[in-house]
Amino acid sequence: MANAWGFTSPSEDPSWGATNTCGAWIALHLWEHYLYTLDKEYLKRVYPIMRGAAQFLRSILIEDPNTGYLVTAPTTSPENGFYLNKEDAERGIVTHICMGSTMDNQITREIFEAVITAAEILKCDRALIKDFEYASLRLVPTRISSDGRIMEWMEEYREADVKHRHVSHLFGLYPAAQITRSTPELMEAARRTLEVRGDAGTGWSRAWKICFWARLGDGNRAEKLLHSLLEPAFADNEVRGGTYPNLFCSHPPFQIDGNLGGAAGIMEMLLQSHDGVIDLLPALPDSWSNGAFRGLRARGGIVVDCCWQNGKVTSVTLLAERNGKATIRLTDGSLRTIKCRKGKPSVLYFS
Repeated sequence: MANAWGFTSPSEDPSWGATNTCGAWIALHLWEHYLYTLDKEYLKRVYPIMRGAAQFLRSILIEDPNTGYLVTAPTTSPENGFYLNKEDAERGIVTHICMGSTMDNQITREIFEAVITAAEILKCDRALIKDFEYASLRLVPTRISSDGRIMEWMEEYREADVKHRHVSHLFGLYPAAQITRSTPELMEAARRTLEVRGDAGTGWSRAWKICFWARLGDGNRAEKLLHSLLEPAFADNEVRGGTYPNLFCSHPPFQIDGNLGGAAGIMEMLLQSHDGVIDLLPALPDSWSNGAFRGLRARGGIVVDCCWQNGKVTSVTLLAERNGKATIRLTDGSLRTIKCRKGKPSVLYFS
């Protein structure tokens, strides 16, 4: 089928083709790279891309006449739909187009905050940043529904598919860090969201759910999904979500998102650094009680090695790319602050 936009937005199906925030999501990967490296020269090169993504979203935000919030419109929560009212539900009429989906609100907030911080580092665009700061204060906050879940849309609509493989409204849990242990009510609502949504899905969806459960600190649930991701894609004479014999991840036919996302999920189970500390073994499954990893990178330009026995850290090595301090969190929740020197390994042992 011909498509004048090359299957970028807009496209032929509004359930996914009306998504406005994909460019900002991609641009956020550039910011994440900086957070892991603290390479200021790199940030100078990619900052215009980040700024442009933020400017685009700022230009399309409109004021919701009912609430006064700034929202994207029209937009969707990709592929999932809802019933506008009881009559539509009875007739099976599904609506996808909405104003200010939760995913859009979270991505917009994330790219605004990234550009604001980057501009402060680079000492530029002060007038523009003031506008982003103003707009950020007028974005819809992530909200909890009456049944304890993260709301997917601005209104508490009834989902057309409560088990849909997309869980776009948890972008704030992963890859963003808007839902963390510092927001316990949102963390519990995210957990409830995933419990209701279930574990089913194709490869990339299962991979994303591994990351979700790792952020929630549930290593056993993350491991269950990891096994599901790696199960054979061929079963009962049909192709389903899983992994092919060549280790390609099945969507089907193939999406590399599952492979890369699965690897990211494993790393999230072993090491996290999104909330200001280096969290060691934050989602360790019971079956991984003894082990080690080497060379995982944490935000702040730090490479981490770790060994553990019986689920407890026995040693950790930090190799920093610049002088400074780093705080680690052990499996018992205790914190240790370590002075790091550029290129000099800092080693701690625990009994």
